Amino acid sequence: MDRRLFLLGTLAAGTVPLLARAHHGWSGFDTATPMYLAGTVKRSKWQNPHVELIVTPDDRLTLPADLAARQLPAQSANVDGAALLARTRLPPRASGDWTLELAPLFRVNAWRIPEIGGGERIEAVGYILRMANAPAYMRVEYLFHAGSAYALRSGPA
Repeated sequence: MDRRLFLLGTLAAGTVPLLARAHHGWSGFDTATPMYLAGTVKRSKWQNPHVELIVTPDDRLTLPADLAARQLPAQSANVDGAALLARTRLPPRASGDWTLELAPLFRVNAWRIPEIGGGERIEAVGYILRMANAPAYMRVEYLFHAGSAYALRSGPA
């Protein structure tokens, strides 16, 4: 089920507190197991509440040899980025298009991330939904694009 449809169904059922928690929390995502995805952006939604990228993964998705050693930017949240990258794995399935949820637009702007369009290549480390048979949906922790790295949990330090 698409996360947005789940959230709309939650609203229709009258469970607004669950909707707010689902939208702003991390509880629906497996934050113990960061995942790596790289591919080509099919389209982007540069809007609130979160920037979204629809990404077609690389045909032969592999973890980059240098992933754990990549330099990460300082951010205001206390995130052990090096440990997170060292734990990163490939998603259980990497075929088909994926929806990548980035940070809210105000935070994306604070990082000065250029608007990413169709045809551009990105790499992301983030968390997938925890439910069984979940859609191909990732909440992005780190975005790598055009030679830059962005930490999306909080603003720049």
